[in-house]
Amino acid sequence: MTQEVLVLKENGIGRIRLNRPKAIHALTPGMCETIIGALLDWRKDDSIQAVMIDHAEGRGFCAGGDIALIANSAKADCTEAEHFFFTEYRMNHLLFVYEKPIAAFMDGITMGGGVGISMPARFRVATERTVFAMPETGIGLFPDVGGGWYLPRLPGRTGAFLASTGGRIDGADCKMAGIATHYISSERLEEIKAAILSDPARLEAILDGAAETPPASRLQAQRADIDRLFASDRYEDVLAALKADGSEWAQKQLSVLATKSPQTVKLALRQLAEGARMTSFADNMRMEYRLACQVIRRPDFVEGVRAVIFEKDNAPRWNPATPEAVTDDLIDSLFAPPPGGKEWTPLPQLEA
Repeated sequence: MTQEVLVLKENGIGRIRLNRPKAIHALTPGMCETIIGALLDWRKDDSIQAVMIDHAEGRGFCAGGDIALIANSAKADCTEAEHFFFTEYRMNHLLFVYEKPIAAFMDGITMGGGVGISMPARFRVATERTVFAMPETGIGLFPDVGGGWYLPRLPGRTGAFLASTGGRIDGADCKMAGIATHYISSERLEEIKAAILSDPARLEAILDGAAETPPASRLQAQRADIDRLFASDRYEDVLAALKADGSEWAQKQLSVLATKSPQTVKLALRQLAEGARMTSFADNMRMEYRLACQVIRRPDFVEGVRAVIFEKDNAPRWNPATPEAVTDDLIDSLFAPPPGGKEWTPLPQLEA
């Protein structure tokens, strides 16, 4: 069986290479456990100066988590899904607090779970092939893996826009928004990685020296509209603003939002508002674990996965069907402690 994560030590660099190309390196529980194990080992290994995360082959860095596993578990007793979220969020948190520098190469598709393993890195390299998105509202999930922390900290209302619409942005947009720290052409990545491996102490200097000026950002060109029309944390206000604006861009956003789970968009806007106020990433992950355990028990998640991923008819029947029908009480209930009461906690090694 092919190893789904390649873990290597090369000249002072710990390398984590995602190796599940047929699934665009979507994360499984086993992959998360492998990454956690490697990172914990390297914390205490004085020979390891830094960590590099990339993918071994294929057209994307990481397309997300193993949605089929989560959805099948949600149809049953949710145990496997809860274990996955618990483990994945521990990995996200470990990356966030990791003492040694991490460089993530976000070359190609970087969505969902791929965002969760790249955003905590100190150095985040985007390319002309980068396609970044948090598309969860389209399947009745929510922008997790730290989305509640990262998205509200993007410029203006960029995070609210990306969370609610699931909009895809490119490498130039990522650099503009601070999602990426460096923009480098994909054809140069192998030489850059080789340079880092030959002189790990100069990791930051090598990336700085290789950085290129990205093309003009389309997201930046739309920033004024995003900040104005997505200004509210209340979904009905956003829809009213878009309808009143009437521009071609606003009409396009209304069409996109009409395909999303009303429950999930409302939840995401609340999640980002809550996350913006938090001072601890661990607190954010505790909140997101609560949300995950509750959301997979709601009808929209299984229905969204059916419509978009399994049957691909792209005609989900959301329940509730309209934003107005998604009550504040329903959203409040999704922030309740997990069924069974088992709260998320960081890895015990990090609490010592």
